[in-house]
Amino acid sequence: MKNIYILGTPNSGKTSIALGLALKFRQEGRKVAYFKPVGSYAGASFRGDEDALLMKEILGMEHPLETIVPYIAGPSYLSSHSDPSASLNKVRRAYESIASDSDIIIIGGAGYPHIMGSLGLDAMSLIQELQAIPLYIIRIDNDYSLDQTIFINRYMSCKGTPVFGNIFYNVPRSLLAKTEGIYKPTLQRLGHRILGLVPGMPDITSPTVKEYYEVLGGEVLAGEDRMEQMVEDIVIGAMTAESALDYLRRGANKGVITGGDRSEIALAALETNTSMIILTGGLYPDVKLIARAEGQGVPLILVHYDTYTTIEKMSEVSRKITAGDKKAIKTAVDNIDQYVEWKGILNALQ
Repeated sequence: MKNIYILGTPNSGKTSIALGLALKFRQEGRKVAYFKPVGSYAGASFRGDEDALLMKEILGMEHPLETIVPYIAGPSYLSSHSDPSASLNKVRRAYESIASDSDIIIIGGAGYPHIMGSLGLDAMSLIQELQAIPLYIIRIDNDYSLDQTIFINRYMSCKGTPVFGNIFYNVPRSLLAKTEGIYKPTLQRLGHRILGLVPGMPDITSPTVKEYYEVLGGEVLAGEDRMEQMVEDIVIGAMTAESALDYLRRGANKGVITGGDRSEIALAALETNTSMIILTGGLYPDVKLIARAEGQGVPLILVHYDTYTTIEKMSEVSRKITAGDKKAIKTAVDNIDQYVEWKGILNALQ
């Protein structure tokens, strides 16, 4: 039995890499299963872990979700779980049930590597307990992202289980050259292996308006039939009315956040390539704005949070792959084929 543990930070691409590797290894004739020791609630509509549900359906696993993901962690998990030995035993039993009829198990990491460290269920502890090969998925936003990657690699090495390889995933077009010319060579110079660099693909990785709405809630004032539009970028409409149009023209398929009392900014946004407009502060806009947004098919969403809180909550949003999204599933496998050294990973599992 060979295990791969995929760790990273939220929205780094752990799910896409896990899915792509699982299906690629299946094409190579291996019996592949999925296990996620520590999951998280998807939201009020589904009290379970979405990754576990996706992989269960795609891989045709017969195990119940409670076995595939034995723990669901929240910020106050210690209120109901406080025994490290019992927690690890529960994970071990679930793992052994899944491992009984599989060649390879792909283990999905929690949102952050440190989650549930109080019970010995953090990434490092689980990698050692389950004797897994760790892969680190890098979400590269800026230079600090590279620092975080170096820190994780050094920490894992100090603990005696070095990262087998790092994969840059969904690299923005604006950072591709810097990733190739600076970030990648820096990691290699420090002795950290790079197994892939997957460029950003907005058409399958950008969240939809609906996914933002599910996190923010609020009231849809217009464009309710266009909630599946993708949102590639977020723009804060805090500029003056005079400079708004030139500023808003710089981004395509964007979401614009502005106060409900800033109708002039929202109207300017409607003259550019905009996927949605979010009005903050619970202030209803002028009816002309609602009519214009409806006419142009741009979702107009009113939320009762202030702008800062709205932006903070939106950072939690990411594109979710579903079992019925054939395009995203095919792309996940194609990315592994084209951009990731999957043969090296498979050879390490022999």
